[in-house]
Amino acid sequence: MARQRSFDRDEALESALREFWRHGYEATSVASLTQVMGIRPPSLYAAFGDKRTLFEETVTRYQRTHGAFATRALAEEPTGREAVERLLLEAAEQYSDPSHPPGCLIISAAVNCGPESAEVEEWLRGFRQATKKALEARIGGPDAPALATFYASVIQGMSTQARDGATREELERVARLAMLAYPATER
Repeated sequence: MARQRSFDRDEALESALREFWRHGYEATSVASLTQVMGIRPPSLYAAFGDKRTLFEETVTRYQRTHGAFATRALAEEPTGREAVERLLLEAAEQYSDPSHPPGCLIISAAVNCGPESAEVEEWLRGFRQATKKALEARIGGPDAPALATFYASVIQGMSTQARDGATREELERVARLAMLAYPATER
């Protein structure tokens, strides 16, 4: 007869997400994960598979929760300008929110990885490139590729600044300054 899990899977997953977010993929050990999740290693492997599989599940959760603002901003605003502005302002709010680790998990989780984590770096790079493509599509016009790269750079910089302690107000000023680069002829 199979034993029933003695932990809340959803809570454990959120704890793992925050641990990866706080320390990055490579620096987060199975020992630290099991500690924050309140489970033993056999339970982690039984419920989530290996560290990489757990990380992928936490990234999926992050995109549905803490990081969902980006997709909504790009989809819900009537113009490219409004979509980019909302994205930047909501990034300022989310990246500096004291209720969770600062910055963006997808931007910072694989910044300094060794060769053994190259696949994780590439996997996360794919998400960042997809966001840049979504920005480009939303901006439109002949300058869209350059503007998308510029705004992706601003967003990545805002994440790093938040990790370094920048406040919401400081990041909002960055967002407003970045909007000055948006061409007046583009909507």
